[in-house]
Amino acid sequence: MQYQVWKDLSDSDKKAVLTRPAQGGSAKVHAIVAAMIERIKKDGDLALREYSRTLDHFTGENLELTPDEIKAACKEVDKDLKKAINQAYRNIKKFHSAQKPCQVKLETFPGIICQTRTHAIESVGLYVPGGSAPLVSTALMLAVPAKIAGCAEIILCSPPPINPAIIYAAVKAGVQRIFNLGGAQAIAAMAFGSDSVPKVQKIFGPGNQFVTMAKRLVSEDPMGAAIDMPAGPSEVLVIADDKADPHFVAADLLSQAEHGPDSQVILLSDSKELIEKAIKCAQEELHSLPRREIAQKSLSNSTAILCSSLEECAAISNRYAPEHLIVQIAKPQRLLPILKNAGSIFLGAFTPESLGDYASGTNHTLPTYGYAKTCSALGTDDYRRRYTVQSANRKGLRGIGQTVMALATAESLDAHRQAVAVRLNALNTKK
Repeated sequence: MQYQVWKDLSDSDKKAVLTRPAQGGSAKVHAIVAAMIERIKKDGDLALREYSRTLDHFTGENLELTPDEIKAACKEVDKDLKKAINQAYRNIKKFHSAQKPCQVKLETFPGIICQTRTHAIESVGLYVPGGSAPLVSTALMLAVPAKIAGCAEIILCSPPPINPAIIYAAVKAGVQRIFNLGGAQAIAAMAFGSDSVPKVQKIFGPGNQFVTMAKRLVSEDPMGAAIDMPAGPSEVLVIADDKADPHFVAADLLSQAEHGPDSQVILLSDSKELIEKAIKCAQEELHSLPRREIAQKSLSNSTAILCSSLEECAAISNRYAPEHLIVQIAKPQRLLPILKNAGSIFLGAFTPESLGDYASGTNHTLPTYGYAKTCSALGTDDYRRRYTVQSANRKGLRGIGQTVMALATAESLDAHRQAVAVRLNALNTKK
């Protein structure tokens, strides 16, 4: 990791230190994914099967798992892993079940009633990456709030062969149909539909740069689908003081660094000694990791920064807006009121980011790449749509009509004015 002293940096240096790793090859990825999407829109299942064979080496006949295949996969899952999945499921369900939609109904003016209402998005598609790190927990994180929100149709795509634990978690959480589809082709299939895959209204889930690009492109197409949030490589920022255990800090940095070579970790502290010890521990512990080469590349994109105070650490964190923020200081609650921009915050020495990733109950689908300044952690509201309702009686229209007509006239929208005027005239005629 690089080491920097914040007060010694110029404004441009500070900006550079907090810059995420560049996402290279975006123009090339855009071209590849755009061509795939157009082919799938045109040829449907034929294109999907071809991409599955060439990209995922899928040799099966059916894109969708049969009930027998799902049942057999669930039987393969080790009982101890099932127990862990079940416990995580209960915690996630408990936390998300408490997220009730806010309903407002009030009289804004005598005779004028305004209210908000919500309904579940009817059909949603969930994407769970496979590969070297099959994200079993992601199936729970995406499906549980969808089920709680009341989505009528919940489907899931994952690269074949789908890990049996992903299948078990998906079924446990309420997924109705599962498809052997990975990558950009899975996103296109869910966005536009095919003979085998139903079109959905909104797509959720993480993925590589091809998946991310596909989500962006289908969300920009009026005939495509909405998406959960912008995505980038995973990241963590740790704030630690001189009372923090350097082994704990190092473990937290490495747990995020092993996600991918483009992941980034940031350490902020007002203690030079803590920074030095944490970096040393991270280097020592790195060698014992099976994914050490990935973590090593990630650490090369990462920085430890010496700050003048914990308040300055908080200000830098707000500027960076991390996906995960870990606060390992003697009294972590003291910083919470001034910590604003983070996907999820982990307070105290015994709250590793891993808890939120798997089983504490919060959702691990979080805004990355600085989007935590404007986007929120995934919750049940993301699976619902909110709309407003208003009603006016005769008294209400009489009382507010002149206000509306004056504003419509100011905007030169005479038909708007007339829609009110014709009603007022009718009411006055009936007197």
